[in-house]
Amino acid sequence: MSKKPSPRTPAAPTPVAADGAEPAALPGRLTGAAALTALEGLALAGLGLYMLFVGIAGHPDSPQQAETGGITLLGLAALPLIAARGLRLGRRWSRGPALITQLMAMPVAWTLWNTGGAMRIAAVALALAAVAVVVLLVNPTATRALGIGPGDQAR
Repeated sequence: MSKKPSPRTPAAPTPVAADGAEPAALPGRLTGAAALTALEGLALAGLGLYMLFVGIAGHPDSPQQAETGGITLLGLAALPLIAARGLRLGRRWSRGPALITQLMAMPVAWTLWNTGGAMRIAAVALALAAVAVVVLLVNPTATRALGIGPGDQAR
């Protein structure tokens, strides 16, 4: 009697950590913090591209200032985007840049609030996102997942 191969496809191997142990799933709090941080980075990058485009193709009061501002915003967008990727991968180092991004967002939100008008909506959204990310990142579940705490080794 011959055995026929099973028509099922083999399951994909699960990723294994460097020490051979199965990696732990990231908690939802860490995933949420990564998503909000990435959203902030994408908003900065979008605003930077807009300013750069207006500086090059539009008719701003000062093309040089618009282009410089756009390039600056694109550079600043790198910090939250890199931090978000690190958080999503569960890297310990990413918590610092993510928290710094939120601390920088607070005065920006205050300035937007004082501008008035429709900017107040942006101010509230930015402030709520910044506070939410800080709360998510200082949560004990997130800090344990990142390996932050007494006696934890660096990742």
